[in-house]
Amino acid sequence: MKSKGKVLLGMSGGVDSSVSAYLLKEDGYEVIGATFNLWDKDTHNKTLSNIKDAKNVADMLGIQFHVFDMREQFKKYVVDYFISEYESGKTPNPCVACNRYVKFQGLIDKAKDLDIDFVATGHYAKVEKEENRYILKKSKEESKDQTYFLYKLTQEQLSKTLFPLGNYKKTEIRDIAKKLDLKTANRPDSQEVCFIEDNNHYNFVKEYSQNLTQQGDMVDIQSNILGMHDGISKYTIGQRRGLGVVTGKPMFVVDIDSESNTVILGSNDDLFKKELIASDLNWIAIDSLEDSMEVDIKIRSTAKLAKGKISPIDNNRVQVIFNTPQRAITKGQSVVFYKKDSVIGGGIITK
Repeated sequence: MKSKGKVLLGMSGGVDSSVSAYLLKEDGYEVIGATFNLWDKDTHNKTLSNIKDAKNVADMLGIQFHVFDMREQFKKYVVDYFISEYESGKTPNPCVACNRYVKFQGLIDKAKDLDIDFVATGHYAKVEKEENRYILKKSKEESKDQTYFLYKLTQEQLSKTLFPLGNYKKTEIRDIAKKLDLKTANRPDSQEVCFIEDNNHYNFVKEYSQNLTQQGDMVDIQSNILGMHDGISKYTIGQRRGLGVVTGKPMFVVDIDSESNTVILGSNDDLFKKELIASDLNWIAIDSLEDSMEVDIKIRSTAKLAKGKISPIDNNRVQVIFNTPQRAITKGQSVVFYKKDSVIGGGIITK
């Protein structure tokens, strides 16, 4: 079989990237595996374990394998960004930043250095070319779809990217891994932020921040002082536990004002909003948003799609109006827009 070209595959040591290597090889590509050393503080043993697992799979499949040091880029684009957002009372999604600025751009840069044609990962998504644009589309199994985390990829990045798992269900991937007798076949999916050992975001920010906010007022929506907070980076929209105030009724964080260093509490009903503004936009299916558009909207990775309308404010901001109010819209999170199974684009919630 004539080779379809060389592909540099990001391998995490997990079942998805392991089976991706096998599928790409079976499809006629010359596969070269690559694992990034991203962050060795507190999780160094996990990093070494991932590299070992990925190399074992590469050796078993008879493919080349490389380890690339991306710690500097990861700290700049992911860790520092994560800390800065929490310091300002926002709740970021570090995986979105990591995919665009570290993983995919890192793979593409390394592929150029090694004269490799394509890059690939084990994400559940698809890329299809329609006319003159590369379109990011949902995977076969919507419950595993990862397009939300990939909406910031550029046209150049998508033009060089293969997603071998896009037409598979997770159960099918595990079955293939078992048939191949891969050690990663039963490895559980990673759920936590990879660089935070105990998944305690506040403790991580507290340890590494150079500008951690101080205590301030905790107020209700009428600005009545209810108590003191321990620093706005400890709280996120929708939070109920650990507030440290007694009001006689359930209270939730409904807003965080970084300028006044204030945490605002309210009822569950106060969490529902019908509008938001997003900036730092990236468009995939279109060049730019010229007029209002009816779309399906996802306000966080675990949220259900909601119908609504997006309208341009200026070149880098859009207004989003939902058909029905949405709970706990959170500044710093990504909002992603869809038409059927295609990603139109997305941005960061700022208001």
